[in-house]
Amino acid sequence: MKKLKTAIIGCGKVAHLHARGLINLEMSEFVAVWSRTFVNAQAFAKKYKVKAYPQIKDLIRDAKIDVAVISTAHPFHAKPAIECMDFGVHILVEKPLASSLIDCDNMLSKAKASGVKLGVISQRRFYQPCQRIRSAIDAGKIGKPILGTVTMYGWRDRDYYEGDAWRGTWKNEGGGVLVNQAPHQLDLLQWYMGPIDELFGFWDNFNHPYIEVDDTALAVIRFKNGGLGNIIVSNSQNPALYGKISIHGSNGASIGAQTEGGSMFIAGVSTINTPPVNDVWTVPGEEAMLDRWQNEDTAFFSTINPMEYYIQLQIKDFLTAIINNSEPLVTGEDGRKVVETITAIYRSQRDKKPIKFPLQPEYNRNDFDGRIAYK
Repeated sequence: MKKLKTAIIGCGKVAHLHARGLINLEMSEFVAVWSRTFVNAQAFAKKYKVKAYPQIKDLIRDAKIDVAVISTAHPFHAKPAIECMDFGVHILVEKPLASSLIDCDNMLSKAKASGVKLGVISQRRFYQPCQRIRSAIDAGKIGKPILGTVTMYGWRDRDYYEGDAWRGTWKNEGGGVLVNQAPHQLDLLQWYMGPIDELFGFWDNFNHPYIEVDDTALAVIRFKNGGLGNIIVSNSQNPALYGKISIHGSNGASIGAQTEGGSMFIAGVSTINTPPVNDVWTVPGEEAMLDRWQNEDTAFFSTINPMEYYIQLQIKDFLTAIINNSEPLVTGEDGRKVVETITAIYRSQRDKKPIKFPLQPEYNRNDFDGRIAYK
């Protein structure tokens, strides 16, 4: 089997999940790391028996890497990704792809110009309940998807935001629940419903006065296929309740998944305690399958480390796409769609109007797409 030399750029908490995936996959030879703080890179490298580098260009030239996983804080994805792509390195980026459309477009342009693949982490696409939804839509089992809803009632406490210096600030995190917790759900919604035509949204910070960013947001959507959608995401429910996505079809059938029970996991801090399951399934002739699938998925969940398993599946998918010169399941363009949706919600509140898609970057404002001056 062909092996690709792999590296990690950014050695924070989530990087440990990527490191274990890169070590466990036969097609990966994990060789190097870089972090903005070199002492952190050295400690990380020692743990995983790889080499730390103080400069990305030295890592690329010396270790001769083929693939880099970017796991820096969100606003700092673009610069190291572009530097790596300049040398022909394929890039897999932690979600979100970036904090701004400017960064997203610069990354996509560089990937195209350099002839490399660009992907973004969205491992919930690999959950079996989420795969069933995609397969049912592809098979026409619900007719045309006409209504899609995302509901995420989560919680983050003060210790969470104070656990890393970059959390909770516009400059270093780029946003709150929309940028950090919601991207997985926003990716699934568009994977099922297709591209967005128009969005009207609001956001606010209701009960986290010690942070700058949003803890709650909602949006109403018209999709290009004529369907409608609704998004409600929040970190203001204590205790956290669930994260769900539901898709309703033109033939009256409904399908959905609870991807989170309680709060989303915190990489390096907490684990996934509740298995993802299909929570609604009214496809004609398949109604009785719901109990069976819930039992099967719950049993399977007990046999894996869910923190690592699904991320490893996505890394494998990305490396396989490089080897076979095919498209990964989650592309850089998919990542931009998520950032576009987030940006539309911020701009909609700022401009007090619906936002038409596609969105273009703003170069002549200093309010970061409405994130800063929001009231």
